[in-house]
Amino acid sequence: MKRKVFVVCIALFVLLAVNFVSRNYRQKSNLSSVEEVYSISLENIDFSNEITGMLNEGVINEIPQYEDVFVETLSCDNYSNSVLRWGISRRGYNETPQADPGAPELLKKYGGVYLGDTSSNKIYLTFDEGYENGYTPKILDVLKDNNVKAMFFITGPYLKEHEDLVKRMVEEGHVVGNHTVHHPSLPSLDNKKIEDEILGLEDAFSKIFGKKMKYLRPPKGEYSERTLAVTQKLGYTNLFWSFAYDDWYRDKVRGADYAYEKVINNLHNGAVILLHAVSKDNADALDSIIKGAREKGFEFGDVNDL
Repeated sequence: MKRKVFVVCIALFVLLAVNFVSRNYRQKSNLSSVEEVYSISLENIDFSNEITGMLNEGVINEIPQYEDVFVETLSCDNYSNSVLRWGISRRGYNETPQADPGAPELLKKYGGVYLGDTSSNKIYLTFDEGYENGYTPKILDVLKDNNVKAMFFITGPYLKEHEDLVKRMVEEGHVVGNHTVHHPSLPSLDNKKIEDEILGLEDAFSKIFGKKMKYLRPPKGEYSERTLAVTQKLGYTNLFWSFAYDDWYRDKVRGADYAYEKVINNLHNGAVILLHAVSKDNADALDSIIKGAREKGFEFGDVNDL
């Protein structure tokens, strides 16, 4: 009888220990406080090149070559830290884009996503919000009018300066994703700094809105096997995209028709659409994009289903 009680006690101890480790892994880094996140200045963050990977039309004929950023302090893990830049080659309407060779398999290994179910007509809207350019209120209005839920990836400065807009996103049923505090290239950071960038923003967001974040969009689309592994351990799903275009340049105003044609002509089953909310073209075209996609038989899915 004593032996049975002893075994039960050991089993309970193990279960409690596992639960404790699981609950506290996300808390072990020196998380930035809300005040620290709110002390960040936009002037110190580079948003000049939001996507460094491929955004071309056609077919990838050879595997792209990327430089390595192995730093001595980063080489302690058994994961490659070769810098990869998420890119897709668009193939036109109703055709699934081609991703970099080997990239989809690597994402799948670490729970990453860039594409929905290609046998379904559901598509998904996501917006990157590094900083505000005056168009997000209109985007939120259009989404509300059309009963579409989207995902907005925010940074520390965005939360600091536009808490009212983030509040709208939350209250109107959208998902708020993590785009890090300072928008750095994650492979250039050691594991501790990656945790601070991601959990620092989550901590500030959680204290304000009482919600956790669970989706991450790596800044610039830059990642490595190591960053996928580290962020997965933090409980995050890396969400990339199957459609994007060069819409983050504020000085490239090409009109709503341009944005509409770009998106509509590349719709495909399971599309994860990335749009930058700093684009006037995107804001002006969004209503037509949603209505045009529906006219072609597509439905806007819940990003949580990804």
